[in-house]
Amino acid sequence: MPDLLLELFSEEIPARMQRKAAEDLKKLVTDALVERGLVYEGAKAFATPRRLALHVAGLPVRGRDIREERKGPRVGAPDAAIQGFLKAAGLSSLDQATIVSDPKKGDSYIAVIERPGQETVAAIAEIVPAVIRSFPWPKSMRWGKASAAGASLRWVRPLHAILCTFGAETEEPEVVPFEVDGIHSGNTTYGHRFHAPGAITVRRFDDYVASLEQAKVVLDADRRKEIILADAKTLAFAQGLELVEDEGLLEEVAGLVEWPVVLLGSFEERFLEIPGEAIRATIRANQKCFVLRDPATGNLANRFLLTSNLMASDGGKAIVAGNERVVRARLSDAAYFFATDKGNLPDLETFAESADKLGLKDFRTKPLDQRMAKLDKLGVVFHAKLGTQGERVQRIAALARELAPIVGADPVLAERAAKLAKADLPTEMVGEFPELQGLMGRKYAELQGEHPSVCAAIEEHYKPLGPSDRVPTDPVSVAVALADKLDTLVGFWAIDEKPTGSKDPYALRRAALGVCRICDDNNLGQVQLELILMRLFDRSPGVDAPVAAFDLIEFIIDRLKVMLRDRGIPHDVVDAVARQGVRREAMMPGMANVRVVSVIVRTAAALGRFLETEDGKSLLAGYKRAANILKAEEKKDGEGAFAAAADLQLIAEAGLIEEKGLAVALAQATPKAEAAVAAEDYEGAMAALADLRPAVDAFFDKVTVNDPDPALRANRLRLLNQLREATRAVADFGRIAG
Repeated sequence: MPDLLLELFSEEIPARMQRKAAEDLKKLVTDALVERGLVYEGAKAFATPRRLALHVAGLPVRGRDIREERKGPRVGAPDAAIQGFLKAAGLSSLDQATIVSDPKKGDSYIAVIERPGQETVAAIAEIVPAVIRSFPWPKSMRWGKASAAGASLRWVRPLHAILCTFGAETEEPEVVPFEVDGIHSGNTTYGHRFHAPGAITVRRFDDYVASLEQAKVVLDADRRKEIILADAKTLAFAQGLELVEDEGLLEEVAGLVEWPVVLLGSFEERFLEIPGEAIRATIRANQKCFVLRDPATGNLANRFLLTSNLMASDGGKAIVAGNERVVRARLSDAAYFFATDKGNLPDLETFAESADKLGLKDFRTKPLDQRMAKLDKLGVVFHAKLGTQGERVQRIAALARELAPIVGADPVLAERAAKLAKADLPTEMVGEFPELQGLMGRKYAELQGEHPSVCAAIEEHYKPLGPSDRVPTDPVSVAVALADKLDTLVGFWAIDEKPTGSKDPYALRRAALGVCRICDDNNLGQVQLELILMRLFDRSPGVDAPVAAFDLIEFIIDRLKVMLRDRGIPHDVVDAVARQGVRREAMMPGMANVRVVSVIVRTAAALGRFLETEDGKSLLAGYKRAANILKAEEKKDGEGAFAAAADLQLIAEAGLIEEKGLAVALAQATPKAEAAVAAEDYEGAMAALADLRPAVDAFFDKVTVNDPDPALRANRLRLLNQLREATRAVADFGRIAG
């Protein structure tokens, strides 16, 4: 079957836009083809710095013929209805319609609409110009003069040529004829800007790729990445070094070149005194180069790798020399920033009052303390309604000290780490490279002799930054990280700045997920978030602490559901466990049965496994049946009418073995399940519930709950209520689907 080849050739497309633009081109064109009944076998899009390309394989020569029946009004309907029907159906008179009879509804009109399938070439000629004119670039530009039809074309960069051919493999493909703002489609493309700038005539996709390759253009971005990575590793190995891999940089560099050539550069060893992360950030940000390290020591080497877009006649010596000059200048700046940050501030006494307020006793001899005092003195605003960074640091330090005993950290170290956690924000190095915040703070803390746990916490309190980022494990880091995230969540909840829909400008979802992961990974069963949040909200004027804490807990549980969903645990199972101990009316200091994140995670995992067993499925079905019966009967007798324990004497007098069996099973299983949960033995709790299954099955098989005898009926309903309460020791089974 015929194939479509489309290329949009332009000036350089920003690397960050290329991959999405290629996918957008594919989706827009193929969706439009399918809408016209042109179903294809496969499609793939490509991008280089100067082109977007699309190959659609297996298209028919023309679309399917369309035949549809459109029902109209009844015979004798008002003229307005008749005219509307004729217009919608594309008929000129009722003579072109068919009358059908219905025994119930009478006679009515039907229009039979038949349209031959559109020629594929004609469809493409309509689709591509529309796609080009409405292409969803994040940023675009206009150039040239406006056409007679209106404004000039808007595109990411000036568009120069459009290649569009269609045809079968065994035939000469034809150029799909169309024009976009004076640019006519053709069968011509262009190779590398320097190595092969001339026009190249192509027929279809296979010779298009081969022709570009000969013209020093690698069309596939993933293949360019493979070439760069392989050549970089080979060059590094030849120097006895290893590449510091960087997927983000690799993706960007592959979008900057059409014919990648990897070259080796170097810089003076004296620059290695700068922290390796700063060297990497400098070289990466300014020159888009990779750094190398010594595999024996793990330290950076004074070498870097750059990716050129051409094969220079001198082997790349001039290119390397130019990059080395820029790298040397940038590293000189970094060395100056680093030296400045390690020294005392010139106007030291200006910040004495802030240092006293923050309890920074040694600030005259410790540069990092001085930067923290400066941050406070400058009054840098964290949020207009939440105060300055200095005020926020004071809150985090107090909370970190409070959390420290709970997570097994030294309160003094936790408070000290929290006070220095944001101190690197006003440093020269972080001012130049914001991505180094936390990391540079750790370096400067080490230089002034802080405790290793304090140094680690300064860097790690931002973590985890995403679902794949590592979680802090040092107790001091855990205390400060939790304090930082909880202060953020409580603060924005208190001023009612919550995430809405897809908008989350303050990354509150990430903060909540970070709390969940920290508690889970460190098995912090003792961190009762509800109580901590209650205390924090109590300190916020004008806030209803129980309501706000309950609402924030709901939000955190929603993040927990997202985290566990990735582990294959259904959201309703998480709900059943998480909501079991979280109720609005119970949100008060000293509340019992508070659920904490690590408990929820482990219980949900155990419950999920249990519900996959026959015992679990059967018990859930029994619970649902019991709950439905109770719900119906409580409407008659009132909520709580069956809360009392079942009368064992009455059960014995009734003489039903199955009823007695359920009472005995509940008496044995309930305390076992409660004890297992208290001991954090969640598998044991599920095993205790599993023991109920035979008795529950037998009870519903042999016992009539709504007995004519009112006493027996009430007693059996109390027994079912005991079953409902027994399962609640583990989870709220009412929230589980099925």
